[in-house]
Amino acid sequence: MTADRTPTISVVVPTRDRPELLREAIAAIRGQDYPAPVDVVVVYDQSTPDAALASDDPHRPVRVISNSRTAGLAGARNSGILAATGELVAFCDDDDRWLPGKLAAQVDELLAHPDAEFVSCGIQVSYDGTVNDRVLDLDSVSLAALLRDRMTELHPSTFLIRRAALVDGFGLVDEEIPGSYAEDYEFLLRAARSAPLRNLRTPYVLVRWHKRSYFAQRWDTIATALQWLLDRYPEFATEPAGEARVAGQIAFAEAAAGHRRGAIRWARHTLARNPREPRAYLALAVASRAVRPDMVLRTLHKRGRGI
Repeated sequence: MTADRTPTISVVVPTRDRPELLREAIAAIRGQDYPAPVDVVVVYDQSTPDAALASDDPHRPVRVISNSRTAGLAGARNSGILAATGELVAFCDDDDRWLPGKLAAQVDELLAHPDAEFVSCGIQVSYDGTVNDRVLDLDSVSLAALLRDRMTELHPSTFLIRRAALVDGFGLVDEEIPGSYAEDYEFLLRAARSAPLRNLRTPYVLVRWHKRSYFAQRWDTIATALQWLLDRYPEFATEPAGEARVAGQIAFAEAAAGHRRGAIRWARHTLARNPREPRAYLALAVASRAVRPDMVLRTLHKRGRGI
């Protein structure tokens, strides 16, 4: 940490029905070894706020508010951003935990690159008793690179952003995405349009993947949201492998939802853009009932990966 500059930080923690994990997340944030004030803004979405979490500690205050915008994760994050007072804004999901050194290392990275607006870091993925490190082997991430690859190492709980970029720059989290699915990826694409993203090659966040994801049974929403994403970003046409990746995810979602014709149609589109895209073949296997979608996801999650 440089001694001459320590910007204040607000951490937005959206939450819904995870009281014990939420307290762990808050404790890890407040325990960061960082000299400037870090205030935590806990945003309750479609649930009753727990006022007992609030704290007026001048160095590590905690505020508890309700989502005053669109119901869902995007609206909750935006409610927190608009309530934030720090020069920098960070996100942390209520079931994740920051590891020691996160804030200090990320702030140093931003200070070393004054033109940067956004910095991420690596993650540790915890699933079903196993923990895998996921670290992106890049210091800078361009829009073209993000179109080619979602880079799931860039997890929302790692994001640290200049508040000015959120309020007066590339903007808040998009609340129009169907079901708020993939809103973090759209947010990354929009941020990278503004300026390349900085990244630290160290895992500073423990990310918990659950056997029963919030989206596990919402395949129709996933397919609709990803089609919305392709329409919103025509730049995918310039990156065939990236377009095939998203199309393959749509094919898989259609297959998992039982829409065989839709799955086959999107699988064909995927293979036309990239014959090596594995998601197309997984979608066809699910559509033919050769394998169950939950078995595919379970296998991938054990390796710290998703579809």
